[in-house]
Amino acid sequence: MMGRREGRQGQFFYSFNLDQVVPADHLVRQIDGVLDLAWVHQELAPYYSHTGRPSIDPVLMIRMLIVGYVFAIRSERRLCAEVQVNLAYRWFCKLGIEDKIPDHSVFCRARHTTIVYALIRGPVARAP
Repeated sequence: MMGRREGRQGQFFYSFNLDQVVPADHLVRQIDGVLDLAWVHQELAPYYSHTGRPSIDPVLMIRMLIVGYVFAIRSERRLCAEVQVNLAYRWFCKLGIEDKIPDHSVFCRARHTTIVYALIRGPVARAP
């Protein structure tokens, strides 16, 4: 007899932990183990206003760009789409299962501001 899935109402609440679904040997876990972005907020604080609407977290943007570089995702639209559906990328970006992904245009705007230059200037100036 052929089985059929019943069209039942979905669950209202889920217990889901991204940490459990990302394999221990996945490349994003290795990168996360050595990546230290604690300096970013302090370094970029002078470039952000204290008024207005909240911006996208620069650490999230950097983590998403790292995903793009490491996994050869060249398009920012494609990068946002991949982070939307790939649980390992979400885990690396510290996004929950229901968190919104920034719009692709955020990366374009950030590229044309002084924030990008501050990100480059900071680590290079501190290098031995």
